[in-house]
Amino acid sequence: MASISIALSKGRIFDETAPLLARVGIQPRDNPETSRKLVIATNRRDLRLVVVRAADTPTYVQHGGADLGIAGRDVLAEHGGEGLYQPVDLRIAKCRMMVAVRKGFDYEAVVRRGARLRVATKYVNIARGHFAAKGVHIDLIRLYGSMELAPLVGLADAIVDLVSTGKTLRANGLVAVEEIMPVSARLIVNQAALKTKRAELQPLIDAFAQAAGR
Repeated sequence: MASISIALSKGRIFDETAPLLARVGIQPRDNPETSRKLVIATNRRDLRLVVVRAADTPTYVQHGGADLGIAGRDVLAEHGGEGLYQPVDLRIAKCRMMVAVRKGFDYEAVVRRGARLRVATKYVNIARGHFAAKGVHIDLIRLYGSMELAPLVGLADAIVDLVSTGKTLRANGLVAVEEIMPVSARLIVNQAALKTKRAELQPLIDAFAQAAGR
């Protein structure tokens, strides 16, 4: 029975984690992107991968469903990070959390006037904290996809979302007006597991740090 489990999500996180796993000496027995299995064995008998939704990774690690996990800083900031140790910035899946508006919308003037903003996002905790720190009153509209559509149809004045190249914003007549934070993927660890399995987990943490160039 595997004694160590690592929570991973499909998509960009896994794609960019795969080379790190190889450097650390972990080879999945099945491809998480094509396999229907949610628990995937590896070349190490003591280690398995647990395939979860990106937004659920911190929850699985926090509550002991996995010992380790790899999650974006955006997901961790939205989750709150309680009960998690974040020892390594893996420097992968890099992007930025941004505020974006329609071209021609005078965001700075609205903020200076103290007007109330309608903000569409799935990152409601991040958005609430960011605008509260600026003293800006907002009405939050929770969306789960196609965020760029909200300003175009008058649903929102601004969006808070991840921006990588900015091509999607430009294609939809939006501009990024403010950076909230840079985002990259982090190695996260269940704090209780680190105490009870330190001999097994610490070498893995050190190996990930080395593989990430830290």
